[in-house]
Amino acid sequence: MPIVAQSTETTDWVSRFADEVIEESERRAPGKPVVVASGLSPSGPIHLGNLREVMTPHLVADEIRRRGHDVRHLISWDDYDRYRKVPAGIAGVDDSWGEHIGKPLTSVPAPAGSAYPNWAEHFKAAMTESLAELGVEFDGISQTAQYTAGVYRQQILHAVAHRAEIDAILDQYRTKKDPAKQKQQQSQKPVDEAELEAAEGSGAASEDDGSSGAGSVGYFPYKPYCGNCEKDLTTVTAYDDDSTELTYSCTLCGFSETVRLNEFNRGKLVWKVDWPMRWAYEGVVFEPSGVDHSSPGSSFQVGGQIVGIFGGKQPIGPMYAFVGISGMAKMSSSRGGVPTPADALKIMEPQILRWLYARRRPNQSFKIAFDQEIQRLYDEWDKLDAKVAEGAALPADVAAHSRAVRTAGGELPRTPRPLPYRTLASVADITAGEQEQALRILSELDPQNPLGTLEEARPRYDRAEAWINTHVPADQRTIVRGEPDAELLKSLDGAAQESLRLLLDGLAEHWSLDGLTHLVYGVPKVQAGFPADATPKELPPEIKTAQRTFFALLYHLLVGRDTGPRLPTLLLAVGQERVRALLGE
Repeated sequence: MPIVAQSTETTDWVSRFADEVIEESERRAPGKPVVVASGLSPSGPIHLGNLREVMTPHLVADEIRRRGHDVRHLISWDDYDRYRKVPAGIAGVDDSWGEHIGKPLTSVPAPAGSAYPNWAEHFKAAMTESLAELGVEFDGISQTAQYTAGVYRQQILHAVAHRAEIDAILDQYRTKKDPAKQKQQQSQKPVDEAELEAAEGSGAASEDDGSSGAGSVGYFPYKPYCGNCEKDLTTVTAYDDDSTELTYSCTLCGFSETVRLNEFNRGKLVWKVDWPMRWAYEGVVFEPSGVDHSSPGSSFQVGGQIVGIFGGKQPIGPMYAFVGISGMAKMSSSRGGVPTPADALKIMEPQILRWLYARRRPNQSFKIAFDQEIQRLYDEWDKLDAKVAEGAALPADVAAHSRAVRTAGGELPRTPRPLPYRTLASVADITAGEQEQALRILSELDPQNPLGTLEEARPRYDRAEAWINTHVPADQRTIVRGEPDAELLKSLDGAAQESLRLLLDGLAEHWSLDGLTHLVYGVPKVQAGFPADATPKELPPEIKTAQRTFFALLYHLLVGRDTGPRLPTLLLAVGQERVRALLGE
């Protein structure tokens, strides 16, 4: 493993973890690639909360890669898990999906209209496409492929041979909890309460530790899928350690058979054994876990003891906090309607989404905005971008910015002319998809450096347009008046008429974004006897009130509302000729 100079970006959380992981990897497996891991269940849309499961090790792996080390980022697709619950978006629409509960995810048909062969592949594909756009490099491992090919056969036989030891570890936690608390702490990875409720409600044995529904053999860490109905509602009734003959029966369809476990590939280890088995098998050094796994008896804590049975060690890694969106708390992929990375990437560039995960330590929760806050977020990003270019940003901010705009493989594609997002959104709103008009407006923002083609503003323009079209309610969209509001114009007093005259007189001279900003804010100042460029400190408080009154008048005359897009942008969008007509000239 090559050793190169450590990154100078040592003030951010990513660099600190990279230091620890490199050191730990050298201690455990000197000279071998560093292995970091994530696990995703394609049981439904893989949401933005699950993305933290991937972005945390990705950012650490990328930093390690930047330093010249070989590193593998594994993503285990838990596609051999049982289909636990019909997602909310499908439940109630087609009750037939409930018939598949208990089958492996790869044995469930894909949603209607999908081009993919099964349920798991359908939802994996959407996530894989988003990760490619985000610049995430990884090695994907299908657990269906691993189990059905017999890759883990020796590990399964080992777990079964040591089932008493595993049971003893699990029993330390079972006996200390009442059933109500135990139910809350049972967890899959990623945790999904609705899925767990479905598993318990179906009468299935718990896939958490394999203790529920134990047959005459007592605790058994392996669960077969039924050879008749394909479901996991099975109980092991007999097992011979010498021959590995295993007999199971299905509590749903009544099917029973005897197989040799050393030849059988239609089943899997229960979750609390499966996860640590994989740590040992893959040599995982770093893997984060959700806050759900911090409590005693949780998968990560128990796995730390069970992994030793397989001759491995528990990975190091942070406990990560939840990611929410504006107006929502903790996400649950089984409930439907929860934003996915693909949803976010429709309205924001990959750099912005990467930045959100890079700038916050894993144990810090944060929200991703799909409402008006996205405009403020972009303003914040553009300010940081400028500070970094000027060399004026703080080291931690420089590091987060660097991780957002590039990976060890190079720069992510970016918008050539990153105009303000709120301006692009306003233009997209006003023009309603008319690209020629949008280009006309955007080219007038800066007459000294006009936009030549709309391509220069893409993909940011497309993201802003998508946000306007999909996340702004119809009653908040901007519709410019077709005719002047004659009644309102007739009712204006002398001061209001004078304010309009001052604006109209200055339009031609100030026809640019900066010029119109100066003009619309300056009109109330001039009316009150102050210079148009007077600063707020030089003005009495009532000037702000006069400005708000003037702005409201302009909005009413232009769009028939009290508020709207920023006035300079709105004026440019409407065009000089039409502005003059609507303002009564």
